Amino acid sequence: MYPFIRRAVIRNYKSIAACDLELPALAFLVGPNGSGKSNFLDCFRFVSDSLKTSLDHALRDRGTIKEVRRRSGGHPNHFALRLDFQLPNGSGGHFSFRIGARKDGGFEVQSEECKVSYGVTDEHFYHVESGKVIRSSLRVLPASLPDRLFLVAASGLPEFRPVFDALSRMEVYNLNPKEIQAMQKPDPGELLRRDGSNIASVLQNLDAPHRALVNNHLARIVRGLAGAQTKVLGSQETIEFRQAVKGQKHPWTFLASSMSDGTLRALGVLVAIFQTQQRTSASPNFIGLEEPEMALHPAASAVLLGALREASAQSQILVTSHSPELLDNEDIPAESLMAVDNIDGITRIGPIDPAGRQLLRDKLFTAGELLRQNQIAVDPAVGENLFGEHQLNLFDYPSK
Repeated sequence: MYPFIRRAVIRNYKSIAACDLELPALAFLVGPNGSGKSNFLDCFRFVSDSLKTSLDHALRDRGTIKEVRRRSGGHPNHFALRLDFQLPNGSGGHFSFRIGARKDGGFEVQSEECKVSYGVTDEHFYHVESGKVIRSSLRVLPASLPDRLFLVAASGLPEFRPVFDALSRMEVYNLNPKEIQAMQKPDPGELLRRDGSNIASVLQNLDAPHRALVNNHLARIVRGLAGAQTKVLGSQETIEFRQAVKGQKHPWTFLASSMSDGTLRALGVLVAIFQTQQRTSASPNFIGLEEPEMALHPAASAVLLGALREASAQSQILVTSHSPELLDNEDIPAESLMAVDNIDGITRIGPIDPAGRQLLRDKLFTAGELLRQNQIAVDPAVGENLFGEHQLNLFDYPSK
């Protein structure tokens, strides 16, 4: 599986001052609590939210632009993101933008750029500055506004629709066992919500082979479970678990309200990653997971890792973790590990340092063993070259 997002460039987003990362199909963000792992994942959700709803809604959902742009003594008044992508049809390109704060408390899209190549001679692009299209491969374009991402308007054009569809379907999950446990209103079940609050509908919507895939992994993660299925109760629905009981011929059934947080989170993670195996128009090409091992028994981590690796053959998966057990596998390549730390309130994210990479390549330690010894550190070279914005290469077409 090729990675959908090949490269992410970030400037002044929350605690991240500067970041330029190449991403594999399955990546693990490893670092202590409060280091900024969730802020990195939120960049992808911010892009998706801005396209699916609006830029204004995405900012208000996070407070205001003051809560999104990095706070520092230098008072940066903007933040910027760039995602280099490869679409499912093999086409490549990038999407980038810089959002600036205005003195009245508002914001504007200072710069925005999209480029996609469908072949050697079939390239399309646009570059917008403060609500005005200054370069484009197309003569006729929709209207642009300074407080809207132009890609939303350009999604009506066949040249840019595939980019909009792919980026707007990026999903980041922070599963909430209480929401999975509660009775749920039925919905079409095309896509799992961020907190898992429609999991009953999504599980029901999976075809038989993919539902069996979820249940097979769940039974290996939670010993004694024979599977899970959707249970309709009046106008609402929930999850019904089947559990083998010693001395009983048939499994006993328990509703989600009786199950542990670990079991509910395990089901949520499996549905999140395997919903993409059943390709639909809503299937995400990128999935972010916040600490999927949380509340799981350490012995289940190897099974969870196997599930993540299997699912990453269909969709790119980015995981935050500080669990040595999840990373206790000598086959995890050094390229899949991204170290995260926070120094004086500034998040650094990058490949692990050369010494750690060599230990993993020589299979002298697993990533989990290095984590236990506090030996997973950001490559020192990362911080040396990123803090000048011109060095981040956010835009291919500089401002006029």
